[in-house]
Amino acid sequence: MPNVFYRDPGNKYPVAVRGEGVYVYDADGKQYLDGSGGAAITCLGYRHPEVTRAIIEQVGKLAFAHTTAFTNEPQEKLAAKLAERFAASDVGEPGARVYFVSGGSEANETALKLVRQYWVARGRDSKHIMVSRQQSYHGNTLGALSLAGNPGRSKMYAPLLQQWPKIDSCYAYRHQQADESDEAYGMRSAASLEAAMDEHGAENIAAFFAEPVVGATMGAVPAVGPYFRKIREICDRHEILLVLDEVMAGCGRTGTWFAFEQEGILPDIVTMAKGLGGGYQPIGATIARGFIHDGIVEGFGSFAHGHTYVGHATATAAGVAVEQVIARDNLLANVMATGRVLRDALNEAFRDHPHVGDIRGRGLLLGIELVRDCETRAPIHAELGLPETIRRTAMNHGLICYPGGGTADGREGAHVLLAPPFIYQHSHVEELVTKLQRTFNDVTFL
Repeated sequence: MPNVFYRDPGNKYPVAVRGEGVYVYDADGKQYLDGSGGAAITCLGYRHPEVTRAIIEQVGKLAFAHTTAFTNEPQEKLAAKLAERFAASDVGEPGARVYFVSGGSEANETALKLVRQYWVARGRDSKHIMVSRQQSYHGNTLGALSLAGNPGRSKMYAPLLQQWPKIDSCYAYRHQQADESDEAYGMRSAASLEAAMDEHGAENIAAFFAEPVVGATMGAVPAVGPYFRKIREICDRHEILLVLDEVMAGCGRTGTWFAFEQEGILPDIVTMAKGLGGGYQPIGATIARGFIHDGIVEGFGSFAHGHTYVGHATATAAGVAVEQVIARDNLLANVMATGRVLRDALNEAFRDHPHVGDIRGRGLLLGIELVRDCETRAPIHAELGLPETIRRTAMNHGLICYPGGGTADGREGAHVLLAPPFIYQHSHVEELVTKLQRTFNDVTFL
């Protein structure tokens, strides 16, 4: 009997033994095309020689030294590069500070604590409520899970979670009225944040958390119109910090290094992970504007928070290498170009499919929403278990994708998330679409 506590003990997992480019190979020699970057992680694919070499060289010099006593060169270099990118965007500013952790959940936990300590340092102790959105996901630690509007992932732990308020997401496919423009819907959707402030008191609200492109919960749903510009204005007017979770959408996944660049706003805090290390090392980051760092230092002298592997030398060395490859090879341009090719190919392949309701997303973060009926947009019934059926069937066809359920309302609905590596070529797009067609042909949607 195996000793691994598997995610799903009832599932029989193939043993992954090798990765090469955009493919994973199991112990039986079967090849799988990575169509989702694992979970939007493997931006450079597998066995990239420069990233591998950077990790080996760093381990040969210094694998780890605890950051209560030391800093290290790759941590300093990666922080400088991320702060430079933060400042270089059209909406950016200099002076950002970067706190490195081991993944997205830790990055959002860190953001929660930064927000709280900042307001206490300012003498605003009443600010303790965090507002987020329905149909969102921010991680599996208890603080991050308290932010999540994802009933499937949080229901089991509800008694342990903070019951913070959640407003509706900006979800045009289901919530925009037929005669409503993107401008009007974006403004109407953003106005729900003011309603939450009226109910809970702006003096008690510390921050608003949102994903610029909603990832795993709804399948690559971007906001429309002026939504985030209005959100930024509301937060400024009521002295609320704006935290954008770019754990999935950041690091170039949507075609710009930060997803918020496409919204024309600057958040107060942004969280990143996944593509930051490309899967080569576990790493995440919480990036705060300078005034947040300075406020905490002036009020308390230090940040009351920490994890064992903060600023891990080998992890940050991997992050430096990943960023350098993306910049040198101009991969953000490939994300945009290949994203357009993939989206066009999906639209062509599934335009007449009776159960493909919507194809959306940005760059190489794309989603396909599946429905019982395209005309009525009736969601897939949860009891059907379609996401897991699609996952298993796709694997049989040699395709890794990322299906999800509860798309429509937290229970009903289904989607497939696609987030392939940035190094995809047109031949890989064709292979992905063909294998996805075969997968859909083999499953039952009703």
